Amino acid sequence: MIPGKRYLNILMIAATLLLCYCTEKKEEAYSWQPSVMNDGLQVSSAKEQGMDPITISNTYEEAKKLDNIFSLLILKNRYLIAEQYFNGQSVFDASSTASVTKSIISALAGIAIKEKYITGTDQKLKDFFTEIDWESTDSRKSEITVQHMLQMRSGYPWEEVYGYLETLSGSSNWIPFLSQFPLINPPGTKFGYSNFTAHIMAIIIARSSKQSLMSFASNYLFDDMGISVPYWPADANGYYYGSGDIYMTPRSLAKFGQLYLDNGAWNDNQIIPSEWVNASFQIYSSSTYGREILTNIRTLKYGYLWWSGTSGSHQIWFAWGHGGQMVVLIHDLNMVVVATALCPSIFDPDAWPKSKAVMELVGRLITKI
Repeated sequence: MIPGKRYLNILMIAATLLLCYCTEKKEEAYSWQPSVMNDGLQVSSAKEQGMDPITISNTYEEAKKLDNIFSLLILKNRYLIAEQYFNGQSVFDASSTASVTKSIISALAGIAIKEKYITGTDQKLKDFFTEIDWESTDSRKSEITVQHMLQMRSGYPWEEVYGYLETLSGSSNWIPFLSQFPLINPPGTKFGYSNFTAHIMAIIIARSSKQSLMSFASNYLFDDMGISVPYWPADANGYYYGSGDIYMTPRSLAKFGQLYLDNGAWNDNQIIPSEWVNASFQIYSSSTYGREILTNIRTLKYGYLWWSGTSGSHQIWFAWGHGGQMVVLIHDLNMVVVATALCPSIFDPDAWPKSKAVMELVGRLITKI
């Protein structure tokens, strides 16, 4: 039997609708769409959160060309909308966050002050290290405060600039350097990026709370957010390094970024005082490197162990680690971007170009939104 004209028309319409439906589904099946996991992160799509999928796809295509990037995640309106892993990494792999650790130390310092383990940002460094003979060292060191250390304005040397990086990396006990390292500037006067200062801040939190930094972080921060830390190196005295290298998964870093974007609250629980988050995002040093070192992230400034800058028309705050580790907050977009990457030796001549490539990738994404 030959179908009638009306029947043929119905078949053609049905076939067209099916083709459109399949095409639409194919277009939406991006490789970077996140999977739903029982880890406290809500998942949505880029379109549902007002993001252009093509812009995101182009960024992930660029990321595939980098041989050092591990992950790239995007959160919008508290939803994880994009996620992809590279170079053999997966959603379950934790890696070194390098100096992103410093921003975690900033959070823990705020909590320690809230819990009255530390009296305030004006408490003196010398209060926590009674084994140091402060009378026999530079008298200006007795004026260094917790605030100076969080601002990277303690006066202790910027290790990479003044040649102290090898000294630090060659020792597993940094406490004697409190008296041995000279002050390059009077406390509170100039910015000087210091791994030494960040680790000493971590020791202060541990000593004042009378528990290990890992225990303190778990009790007051990580456990409430469902964050596990498989590895965190410690020094010869058992103090976990505050300067870098805590291991976390990209999704855990995304949670940490969202915590700060939401003014210290997680699931209606005020984990970090909102006042501390606000204080951390003040500009204490408006000139850090003294020159532009990136194209898509510019005007670098510093708060309480957090960086700030601009990407296109957007002001950003970010935790930044060696190798290209980044947790970026874009408040006007209600957005968090996380990138992780291979963490090379600090003495590797290719370390900065590779780090820069990841940072520029993130910066380009933000400028296009």
